[in-house]
Amino acid sequence: MHPLDNPVWQALNTADSRFNLGNAVVGYFAADVCPFAALPDWSEANQKLLYEQLPPNRSWSVMIKEPVEFTGVWETRFSTTLHQMVCENLIPLTSEEVVCKPLSEEHVPAMLKLTALTKPGPFYEHTIDFGNYFGIFDEEELVAMAGERLHLNNYTEISAVCTDPDYTGKGYGAILVSHIAQQIIAAGRQPFLHVKWDNQRAIKMYERIGFSFRSDVFFAVFAER
Repeated sequence: MHPLDNPVWQALNTADSRFNLGNAVVGYFAADVCPFAALPDWSEANQKLLYEQLPPNRSWSVMIKEPVEFTGVWETRFSTTLHQMVCENLIPLTSEEVVCKPLSEEHVPAMLKLTALTKPGPFYEHTIDFGNYFGIFDEEELVAMAGERLHLNNYTEISAVCTDPDYTGKGYGAILVSHIAQQIIAAGRQPFLHVKWDNQRAIKMYERIGFSFRSDVFFAVFAER
């Protein structure tokens, strides 16, 4: 199996192992970092172990190439198909007028506000702990951002790509993704990302800067019945 076929499991057992609150069979993140739980495969036996070990009373997310058939203890709250895209030949973007500013803990309230407005995917108080987040500001207001999420041995995911609707059309998302991808490549890793299958505007933007489709990926939010 290719590592990106089960990226959450691979991350929790390689470069992001410090976040793993599970063990060698069940992996999961803290609720204020990331919603994902992961298994080496989603067999009925492994799902039973998952049920026994996950903290109760919260929903979880799964992201894996092959669709998951949930057993009777789980119910699906939401599911969709994501396009997984990898960067083979980055087309660097630069702008003398746009500055990609590193984001730190002091910016978390603004980051939470922007992600609540734009809904790029789950973003919580300690999601920034994944590292390497950058933003674009209009004076003191954060109007666009992106950063890293999952880290595998040879791959780094770009995530939380979002722009305030009042600032779309300025190329901020492409500039941020290109900026972060350049750093990932310089570190000897390959950038990848996930985007909802019907978000054609974002897909075309990623293609323009050198990302290409690798695989469909199953994403679902599930919870205990």
